[in-house]
Amino acid sequence: MSTNHDSQLFLAGQLLVAMPTMADPRFAKSVIYICAHSDEGAMGLVVNQVLDSISFPDLLEQLGIEPSGVSEQIRIHRGGPVESGRGFVLHSAEYVQDTTLVVDDDIALTATVDILKAIATGRGPRRSLLALGYAGWGPGQLDSEIKANGWLNVGADDDLVFGPDLATTWDRALAKLGINPQMLSGDAGHA
Repeated sequence: MSTNHDSQLFLAGQLLVAMPTMADPRFAKSVIYICAHSDEGAMGLVVNQVLDSISFPDLLEQLGIEPSGVSEQIRIHRGGPVESGRGFVLHSAEYVQDTTLVVDDDIALTATVDILKAIATGRGPRRSLLALGYAGWGPGQLDSEIKANGWLNVGADDDLVFGPDLATTWDRALAKLGINPQMLSGDAGHA
């Protein structure tokens, strides 16, 4: 994490975890990896929501890419509501192209068809997450949402970003903060 002269916190490389009171249904119980965050805004990918409407082989076929050497079924994530037809690959940072945004020592982002060709032929990054669309915030918008208790942030790790058990990603991200999800509620209760 880095800060600017106003001591504003920049969250690139962190995970945003939606609070249970998240009003936007598109982000309910979502976990978002923040790829970029500056005075100009923020961009991230939802890492725990899968699209059922398209498969990786279908996507490759649409792009005219012949798959060979793909050893695992790659899920396509709903990365967010912005530019939902555009693909982004969040991946381990040992794979870098000229157009790759290296977020930190462990994770990078590439949004070219070349990385899909590399994945399709078994020459891609060690770990990857393919997402269509992204979550975006204008200047100061994410900071305002955090101050309004819409999001928590937690350090990213491979298991939360790339792990196969998406159904528990939100719970595990909260647990990493030492929070029991049952203790978070927007409802008043009685003892």
